[in-house]
Amino acid sequence: MKILEEYTLDQLKQDFEQKGYKRYRAMQAFSFAWNYTPIQEMTSLPEEIRQELCQEYTSIPVTIHKEFVSRDGTVKFLFRLLDNNLIEGVLMKYKYGYTLCISTQVGCRMGCVFCASGIDGRVRDLTAGEMIGQILAANKYLGGGIGNDRKITNVVLMGSGEPLDNYDNVVKFIKLVSASGTINISQRNISLSTCGIAPKIRSLADEGLGITLTISLHATTDLNRQKIMKVATAYSLADLFEAIHYYYKTTHRRIVFEYILSKGNVSAADAKRIASLAKGLSCHVNMIPINKTPTSPLEPASQEKTREFFETLKSYGITATTRRTLGSDINGSCGQLRRSYLKGE
Repeated sequence: MKILEEYTLDQLKQDFEQKGYKRYRAMQAFSFAWNYTPIQEMTSLPEEIRQELCQEYTSIPVTIHKEFVSRDGTVKFLFRLLDNNLIEGVLMKYKYGYTLCISTQVGCRMGCVFCASGIDGRVRDLTAGEMIGQILAANKYLGGGIGNDRKITNVVLMGSGEPLDNYDNVVKFIKLVSASGTINISQRNISLSTCGIAPKIRSLADEGLGITLTISLHATTDLNRQKIMKVATAYSLADLFEAIHYYYKTTHRRIVFEYILSKGNVSAADAKRIASLAKGLSCHVNMIPINKTPTSPLEPASQEKTREFFETLKSYGITATTRRTLGSDINGSCGQLRRSYLKGE
């Protein structure tokens, strides 16, 4: 089944013309699709065309299967795909508007010990249209439209899956979702979080995109990083930071480092190593508190060590903040909700 939102307007016009439809019909279908309207309800299209389109296309590749609302207002979605696979998304409200954290794969094969997404492995990649579908479903949930009427203002590719392990579909998604005539979310309001696939970071730098790159760092020595992130066995910190520096030199975009506050990885020495690795970069460290869970061997760092880590970063001129914890009462972390739902918990 083809997804209408995976076509640019010009591509859709060409496709419709080949089917014998007038080119303006493509413009009508395009607008309806980005407003999350089922083909059957595209009332400006003749019924005959709608019936024919339904045989080949869909404009609703993703639906909200269930939603869970946290005490803090965060909404966790279980999205259902056309093949009945389930993925997750998290809707967070801030002063500037709504941010949606979306998935890029069903499951994940990166196997980071602090993330539930990879426990059962990767099922398959998501298409660009399925990533778009998550945004349109959440936007509709909020009563939003497209352009200036949209409710979703920011997007984070930080849900289930590793975005750079699904490189082509992710790049296609970014270009489509930020294009004129679509929901048109500025690339500056799109963040991509990666565990650190170094060659793909270099490739991403050459795409000419205006997104924010977020690196899941979490440790400052290869040995410690290899204990918690499988990707570190393939790409050393030297490999990773060579790619990061290339990305920064090419794009001039500030780098964000995600760093979990776990016992053994938070010290003045760790902060000093970050400063050394990041020398010459414009960067920010997003410190992430953790809780002890049955699925993770990691233990939270002490307040004393966390304060020492923060102050040392500050002394080297590196800004750092503690990430706001949202949705903790609704399995807010990546993969938790989908996994518990599939297990019938």
